[in-house]
Amino acid sequence: MGTWGQGEVVVLQASLTMENLNTFLNQTLRWLCIVAVTGMLSQPDFVRAEKSRFAKTEIHMAVDFEIVVYAENQAAADKAFVAGFERIAELNRKLSDYDPDSEVSRLSASSGSGTTVKLSDDLFALLRASQEISRSSDGAFDVTVGPLTKLWRRSRRQKELPTGERVAEARAAVGHSNLQIDASEQTATLAKSGMRIDLGGIAKGFAADEALKAIQRTGVSAALVRASGDIVAGDAPPGQRGWQIGLAPLDPDEPPDVFVTLVRSAVSTSGDSRQHLIVEDRRYSHLIDPRSGSPVEGRSAVSVIAPTGTLADGLASAVSVLGPEQGKRLIERQEKAALRGIWETVPGEPLTIVESERFQSVIAP
Repeated sequence: MGTWGQGEVVVLQASLTMENLNTFLNQTLRWLCIVAVTGMLSQPDFVRAEKSRFAKTEIHMAVDFEIVVYAENQAAADKAFVAGFERIAELNRKLSDYDPDSEVSRLSASSGSGTTVKLSDDLFALLRASQEISRSSDGAFDVTVGPLTKLWRRSRRQKELPTGERVAEARAAVGHSNLQIDASEQTATLAKSGMRIDLGGIAKGFAADEALKAIQRTGVSAALVRASGDIVAGDAPPGQRGWQIGLAPLDPDEPPDVFVTLVRSAVSTSGDSRQHLIVEDRRYSHLIDPRSGSPVEGRSAVSVIAPTGTLADGLASAVSVLGPEQGKRLIERQEKAALRGIWETVPGEPLTIVESERFQSVIAP
């Protein structure tokens, strides 16, 4: 008979007597009981304690932020909610260009003065990430677009187009090369007068990333943060391969027909179905091309999957400006990003649907 050593197999020998067999069975039974009790005591928490789904929604950055967690009880879920929403609120106070007292507004107010402004860790990290996307997209994404977004917001409210002179004036104050960041000192300088930072194309993805980190620090790992069209996912829900996310179609009133599976990754959808301007039967998106100073024409729904919400959000904004062909090339150059985009360039004409090569790997079964 073999021993109970690690990895070995117990073999019953045919020459055992009945007395020896009874002794062996009694010993075996006692051993199995010990193993069973030890196994129960050593099981990890996710096996021993069943987790339930909890969700909560609050309004931040002018949109609904939803946090979904799987936790052992309500107290653990509430702790995660507090951590996540407090982090989002903290970032909103720093990053909102609507708040004249925010850190980003104070940075904008320094434009053209030659003043070097010390940045918080959050604003520095976000501006550095933004500049990387600006360079990779040849300026299709640009957080210095603020003068143009301010001008076109006014046009949407008044339902009239701005004059060419006003567009040219705003465009002259836009350019990511004029945002100068010193990484060693963690400072920024806005070189041109009238520059204005607008983080609307990337801040929600960044806030979702940071909220998920705060949630995970409470001990909850299976969590998801949704900020309107930006979703960041942590570990998969118990017993599932991942979080199944429906991608927004071109018509926001229609249900999604394409789903992706996310685990420790993010998806961002950029579109103009809700925000646009129509003047003399011509449709103008709320998405502005920083290079031309004009809104993107036509309709689009662009979804980008990436390792972080920050990257997914910024890339989705860039692809929406670049269009199908250039947008796909941008995503294909990214190491871990995937794209599905829908464009309607001319009303009534067939839609243009573009999927990157990596997109097939994230489609939900």
